[in-house]
Amino acid sequence: MASEPLRARVRVPDGDLDALLAAQCLVAWAGETARLGWWRCDLVSRFGGFDLFSRLTPHTTPWVLLQAARETARRHDAERRAQSGDADTKLTLFHLGFERDEQADERLQHHKRGGKSPTTALPTLRDFIRLPTGEDDSDDDPFDREAFERFLRLDTAKHVIEPVGRRLTGTPPAELPELVRQLLAALVPLSGEYPLPYYRRRP
Repeated sequence: MASEPLRARVRVPDGDLDALLAAQCLVAWAGETARLGWWRCDLVSRFGGFDLFSRLTPHTTPWVLLQAARETARRHDAERRAQSGDADTKLTLFHLGFERDEQADERLQHHKRGGKSPTTALPTLRDFIRLPTGEDDSDDDPFDREAFERFLRLDTAKHVIEPVGRRLTGTPPAELPELVRQLLAALVPLSGEYPLPYYRRRP
């Protein structure tokens, strides 16, 4: 009996992956303790993660800080999804299906090896994040909540409140950029805890 042919991997365009990474890193940064307080960490900070990682990974510190913040947000997202009985059916900003998640991780590693700063490789970050450098003792990384909300509102998203989070209504967009924009839009209004916007995965 012949085995079934392996399905070809669908390659996500680099530009779409960069938009996803920028969104994930920005939300991960905004969700830290010093800003929205969605997860208890202080990684992207002169006196937080920078002090440690600048010694451990001096050549890639900015990327390591954002990568660690992103992983913290991803784990928090997974914990929230796990509160329901169908965690894997929920598409969130940090859980978009194996292929997309894997390719986003690969793209992040590509940038980390490439030598460009995060704000050069992912220009969206430049308007919000001032990455620590260690050149002075200040920790001047202001969080403009209104500007962050304007960024989230670049699209609109109808949702209903459920015990586990904000379920977006309708069918998840097939195109990654639109899906990401709608998941971002459903973060508004900002709340005291991560609101977990999600779509139910299509069968």
